[in-house]
Amino acid sequence: MTSGFWEQVVAGGLKVPPDRSLVEMTEELTRMLGDPDPDIRDGIAFPTMATWIDEGVYDDLLIGLGDGMCHGLEVGLGLSHDDTVFRRSFSALILAECIDRSTVTGLAGPDVVMRWGDKVMGWLSREQDLRGFVPGYGWAHALAHGADALGALARSPYLGRLELTVILDVIADRLLAPTEEHFVCGEDDRLAFATMHLLRRNVLGLDVLEPWVARVASAAHGRGTAQRNPFDTAGNVQGYLRSLHLQLALGAPHPAVRTDLLLVLMAQLRSTNPAYFTPPRAH
Repeated sequence: MTSGFWEQVVAGGLKVPPDRSLVEMTEELTRMLGDPDPDIRDGIAFPTMATWIDEGVYDDLLIGLGDGMCHGLEVGLGLSHDDTVFRRSFSALILAECIDRSTVTGLAGPDVVMRWGDKVMGWLSREQDLRGFVPGYGWAHALAHGADALGALARSPYLGRLELTVILDVIADRLLAPTEEHFVCGEDDRLAFATMHLLRRNVLGLDVLEPWVARVASAAHGRGTAQRNPFDTAGNVQGYLRSLHLQLALGAPHPAVRTDLLLVLMAQLRSTNPAYFTPPRAH
């Protein structure tokens, strides 16, 4: 199919063309998810598939579509700074839509959603290309899109205490992994937002959350050498802790642990930023 066909679909309000095979169109859109051209990937493929999922067009094919997106997470995994990241990243974004559709409709049962969750978390833990915005190519944003998929999993009623704890561990592992990539495109905010969805389930208590925050905050002190930026990891962790504190303070609805967790976060932010919380000097 030509790009002109899809441009007409977008211009027509993303209605499903009645004279085309849905399977054939889906195969084409799936390939377009990995296109390095942002107008094709982000302007056509993603909004078309996301809209059709939300409107129930894929309800009879939802499990197969989600499984196909899981396959997309493996394309080029381990490579960095090449075009394969787009297929992985946007597959995660579509998989998030599939998970949310299942939460609304119950079309994919717990075994399927757990399978998708295992794939998402395994991919996100191993993803090497952490670029956010790529000049000339648009959004790669694998970490942000992975966070969106974690948020969708956290909203699923099929995930209980054990699975939600695993999501927390994946977020911590990702933040603590050594990297020279600074999260400057809102990745810390998206990870914090995924955490908020988890907290609003009101399943995990402070007995789990307090040591988890301490683990994350253990990397919030800038340490390095003359050859390594001390804030490579610490800056990302600080950004995440601050964003989580802000969202917990201002976001609604409030999770049950809000008050106690705010105190935990404030204590960690104060201890990891001592220069800003010293008593003023007497004059």
